[in-house]
Formats: sequence, C-alpha cells, structure tokens
Amino acid sequence: MSDDQRSSEAVPEARGTKARAVLDAAAELFLAQGYAAVSMDAVARQAGVSKATLYAYFPGKDALFRAVISERCERMAREAVTERGHDGPLLPALVRLGTVLLRFLMAKETLAIYRTVKLELLREPALAEIFYAAGPALTRSRLGAWITEEQRRGRIRPEADPARAAVDFTALLRGDLWFRASLGLPPAPDEAAIAAEAAAAAEVFLRAYGAPDQLPSR
Repeated sequence: MSDDQRSSEAVPEARGTKARAVLDAAAELFLAQGYAAVSMDAVARQAGVSKATLYAYFPGKDALFRAVISERCERMAREAVTERGHDGPLLPALVRLGTVLLRFLMAKETLAIYRTVKLELLREPALAEIFYAAGPALTRSRLGAWITEEQRRGRIRPEADPARAAVDFTALLRGDLWFRASLGLPPAPDEAAIAAEAAAAAEVFLRAYGAPDQLPSR
C-alpha cells in the first residue's frame, strides 16, 4: 500500500483523541517552522504520544502533511457545499458558496500552508502534488459535484462541463483580493470585501454557465 493510500485512510481515523492531538500538533509545527524543519519526533513530543502511536496513524511525514491539508479542506467543503445544499435562488447560493470558499482561501492558516509549500518546493518537490491533491483538487471535486446537481436541476447550462466550471469559479475567486493577501500586503480583507469579491465572481460565473432564466439582471 502506498503512502498516499494510507494517508487517505488516516484522515477518517483521526477522530480519536490521540490522532486529533497529532493533527493539531502537526498543523501547529508545520505552520510555525515549515515542512522541512519538522520531524516526526517533534510531532510526537508536541502531541504527547509515542512514536509508535504516531506511525500507527500516519506512516510518514508526507502522509501527515497530506492529512493536515485534507482535513481542513474537507471541513471547508462540508460547510461550503454539503451544508449549503441547493435551496433558494442560484445567485445568492453561489455568493454564499463563494464567500465560504474565499474566506477559507484567505484564512491565515490556509495562506501559511500555501506559503510553506512554495518555500519548500526546491527541497521537497513532492509537496506540490500532495498539496494540490489534498487541497485544490479536493475542493474542485466537491464543487464540481455541487455544480453537477445544479445542472441536473436545470439551473446550469446542460452542455457545461462541471469540472471546468469548478476550475473557473475558483479562479474567479482568486483575484486581486486573494493575491494581495497571499503576499501579505495590507490592508487585511474584511468580511465586506470578501463578500463583494464573491458576489462579483458569482455574477461572472452565472453569465458564463447559468441557464437563461438564472442570468442576473443588470
């Protein structure tokens, strides 16, 4: 069994007290010190568990890093997609969805992980694939499923490719507001700015992919 397979199995197991402590400790250390500087020994000490317990949950540091990212993306996906459902008009639903997604993308912890991956790429190039699979790819997969259901309901054009639409919506969200935040440039975006960016992205998205009766009026 590969590290990737084992890491994907480790996330559901991580609901126990010890595994929860391991994930919290790993997240804190990765964000504070970067990937390369953190050892499995340090994670075990921080979590207050034995190395045997740590490796029983996560067979290696890459699996642990993947689990940290996956859990955060799963949590966001549940809030943004699963819990929001498909009730109400499509435009406000997209705005709410975009707000949750952008808030997650611009959270300090998310940006810290993103910067950590970019910083470590030369020494640990495999981190890019780990981050992409556990973060952006997972998010787009969940979003694509949400769009597919909207398509089934007749609110997204039938010829649209849900996977492509999911990529486009997340790209619209990662505009100047996100880019400035990713560079640490002030001012820090507030909720009003995030909501406005999400609303702009939702309107452009609907004009590109919405069924005729869902297009926003001018």
